Amino acid sequence: MDDSNYDEFGNYIGAELDSSSSEGEEEIEYAEHEQEDESLRDTGPRSSDDPEEKAQNLMAMMRRVDIAQHSPQIQQNQIVLHEDKSFYPSAEDVFGPDVEVLVQEEDTQALNEPIIAPIKTRKFTVGDEDGLPRTTYSKEFLVDLLGHSGFVRSVAVVGHLHHGKTTLVDLLVASTHEWKEWDLAVPIGTPMVKMAKPNQKAFGFTDTLQLERQRGVSLKSSAMSMVVQDSREKSWALNIVDTPGHADFFDEVEAGLRLADGVILAVDAVEGVMSGTRRAIATALREGLKMALVITKVDRLILELKLPPADAYYKLRLTIEEVNSAIASSPHGDHGRISPELGNVCFSSGSYGWCFTLDSFARQYTRRWSQAVDPRDLAKRLWGDIYYSAQRRTFIRKKIDPKAPRSFVHFVLEPLYKIFAHVTGEDAPALRPVLRALGVHLRSSDYELNARLLLRRVLGQFFGPPSGLVDMCSQQLPSPIDNAQDTAKRLCADGSSLLAEAVRVCDAAGPLVIAVAKQIAASDGQSFYVLGRILSGTVSNGMDVKVLGESFSDPEMDADEEDAALATVNGLWLSCARYCIDVSGLSAGSWVLLGGVDSSIAKTATIVGSDGKIMAAVRPLPVPAAVVRIAVEPAVPSELPRLLHGLRGIGKTYPLSQTRVEESGEHVVLGSGELYLDCVLHDLRHVFAEIEIRVADPVVSFRECVSETSTVRVFADSPNHKNRLTVIAEPLEQQVVNDIESGVIDPQWSARQTAQFFEANHDWDILAARSIWAFGPGTYGPNMLSDDTLPSETDKTRLRSVRDAVRQGFQWATREGPLCDEPMRATRFRILDATLADSVVHRGAGQIVPAARRVCYAGFLTAEPRLMEPVNIVEIQAPADCVSAVYTVLARRRGHVTQDTPKSGSSMYTISALIPTIDASGFETDLRIYTQGRAFCQHHFDHWQVVPGDPLDKDVSLRPLEPSSGQQLARDFMLKTRRRKGLGDDVSIEKFIDDPALRDIVKSFQQ
Repeated sequence: MDDSNYDEFGNYIGAELDSSSSEGEEEIEYAEHEQEDESLRDTGPRSSDDPEEKAQNLMAMMRRVDIAQHSPQIQQNQIVLHEDKSFYPSAEDVFGPDVEVLVQEEDTQALNEPIIAPIKTRKFTVGDEDGLPRTTYSKEFLVDLLGHSGFVRSVAVVGHLHHGKTTLVDLLVASTHEWKEWDLAVPIGTPMVKMAKPNQKAFGFTDTLQLERQRGVSLKSSAMSMVVQDSREKSWALNIVDTPGHADFFDEVEAGLRLADGVILAVDAVEGVMSGTRRAIATALREGLKMALVITKVDRLILELKLPPADAYYKLRLTIEEVNSAIASSPHGDHGRISPELGNVCFSSGSYGWCFTLDSFARQYTRRWSQAVDPRDLAKRLWGDIYYSAQRRTFIRKKIDPKAPRSFVHFVLEPLYKIFAHVTGEDAPALRPVLRALGVHLRSSDYELNARLLLRRVLGQFFGPPSGLVDMCSQQLPSPIDNAQDTAKRLCADGSSLLAEAVRVCDAAGPLVIAVAKQIAASDGQSFYVLGRILSGTVSNGMDVKVLGESFSDPEMDADEEDAALATVNGLWLSCARYCIDVSGLSAGSWVLLGGVDSSIAKTATIVGSDGKIMAAVRPLPVPAAVVRIAVEPAVPSELPRLLHGLRGIGKTYPLSQTRVEESGEHVVLGSGELYLDCVLHDLRHVFAEIEIRVADPVVSFRECVSETSTVRVFADSPNHKNRLTVIAEPLEQQVVNDIESGVIDPQWSARQTAQFFEANHDWDILAARSIWAFGPGTYGPNMLSDDTLPSETDKTRLRSVRDAVRQGFQWATREGPLCDEPMRATRFRILDATLADSVVHRGAGQIVPAARRVCYAGFLTAEPRLMEPVNIVEIQAPADCVSAVYTVLARRRGHVTQDTPKSGSSMYTISALIPTIDASGFETDLRIYTQGRAFCQHHFDHWQVVPGDPLDKDVSLRPLEPSSGQQLARDFMLKTRRRKGLGDDVSIEKFIDDPALRDIVKSFQQ
């Protein structure tokens, strides 16, 4: 290269060049190809037969394509059509092939909806994200131990609100599970810390819902299976269910008792027996379950009330006497005595990690001080009017020395008080030798802890694991096989059926029977698991089963088999609150969590084998009445299908709730109270439906009854005027109504059994008792239909042939009364005459059912109809200076006080009152405002009460926007209910009576 052609910067300064050789060659070659293309275009339409010319044309075309592919300049100079132009890169080029592109002519998204929605994590429960926690036992050993029914105890923990049930279960969990949050948490006496920190895991192992932690109260019953050891280090498989204490969620208590063989009754040492305690005792006795008592929060006597040891003993004894009194006053009070010396009473403080029985405390003495004394003999002398004489060093039953303390005070309470005093009052150097003498050895860092946390460490080591509680469960409560006879008696309607025989045997090799207690929503809120108890047989994963609903009845008895479905078990787990253990199979006596069988279950069900050996269902779950109702609708009408899906989820997970559609088209949800419905609406909005809903003001359900016997005999004709039924209505005795609703009277009894019961218990004539046809509405409805026709006046054969149709009409009438379309109550309908057509075709169900309904309505309206409203029982705890404010709030809401007594051992008063449910909405908030938050109440449905006034009295004047009172209430309630349901204001008997003469007679009597 000649350097003279370039300057010092490398720029070319030589002679001017025409073009580079390569560029010239490309231009020449391109020109040649252009000429060839023109020649091809000229000759294109013409065909040539010369093969040599065809080959040249083909080679020229191939060269053109090759040049176009390898020459960028040629591609750039080509003509591009408008529709092929690309000015901007596509979304696929920028973001990748996984991007979805939507092209819309207008924006259809709402302003409050983000263009790119964030990823939602649907999680409404608290669980162990790390999988199965570490335990003191192996999971395989737990599953194997559950196969031996003699070593299994199934227990339900029940009691009043905030009486330490969940903390008691936490104590058992902490002794068997690695639970770091529990070890580091400071003990608390109230749930305020839970409410302030809803996401912490330090308390409430069985409170698995986020909503429970936000509210600081248990809302669902939660089952837990674990292996525990007694004082002899013998292992037991413990199935324990923690139940809510709030009065609105008593349906969860009923579900927990369905699983259990025994009951642990938790009672606060300070508050004693409350309304929730009495309610739990009555329910457990009705189910025939044995009970054991745990007095919780004993530390409150020491730290809060600061009672001396002798006064603390009296307080504990008074609590035990209150429990025995509640048992004796229960209508099913055939339970034995509750007393510490019998081994069925345990004292505990779950927050501080200790519990003991008299026997376990006696073992502390014999083990630590090597006393040659039988612990059981010492335990018998640690309760009651037994004193310890320090001079004689013996026990005496007469108090010779006035200073001699009771044995329980001297050997139990005084050492406990001294431990509390030393730990909370002494510094580390003075505390070390005291603890060393007690056998408690702590690390140096433990002495620097908070006083409450240090107290838990000391007492936890002193008392050790809760072996005393395990001893009480294993010795005082029966095993599944020992309790099988009583289980069959309370769950099986027919004691001689194959179902009852299988439950009584409780054999793993027998036919499969699983009693479903409740359904549990999965963590995503879309699928459901079934929690049940295996009463007989063995269930395995992948097994084909038959699901029998609550309304199923045996097809061999000419009944309906529609409420039965086949299903396959696609999942099998042991429920352990925050986690589940996957198993391949479980046998009789175990609790099981099933997957894949919930599609046909509404509330509860019975699961049997698919072979059809057993075709009978257990009794449905007895739940309290749902008396409060709200109407809901979606904020966006197009989201109605999602609302219906959410209502189905509510019906599955809330045993008491009911959902129905009124004739006006509104969707109604029924529950037990304000908190219950508030939780239902929360789950409907955020868990199941995930939509915004509008809610109407809460209202209550009513009942319709009669106060007198019908004034005349009324009759109604069938649509073809060839059949006639004559009926009168009269009130039904209240005791009979109570026996029907409580299940004492079984509708499946034979006529002979029913007659014997009514003759022996209610002094009925045996012929009148044998003529009972049905109860309604439903199986255990509080209304009665009886046949009082005479054989000389009525063809009994024809009447019996239409009995099922008459029953259907009776059920229809009692389910929807004539006043305001509400169920009837405490009404007996007596058939006095029946004229039926000769032909079977003319007396079919289509003719008899409407006639039976209309004649029941006519008889009802001629018997002085009345309206009934629900009444709640309220229990209020308040200081003495707030009692007058409580009376004021009750008087404003038509309530009245039934009992007002001071609480022994505290400065609180307990006030019992009755208040109509329709006026109880907002009562708790009103009460706290008037008492500055110093009063606390619990209320629940108690009974039905007749509303003052005649609902058919048209002379009553109702003024709009003014509350009604006195005799105006019945008319006011009826008209407002009819208008809300879209019914007319007028309730006339004329449309139920066809005969003009009878119509005139009825009018004359009414005037």
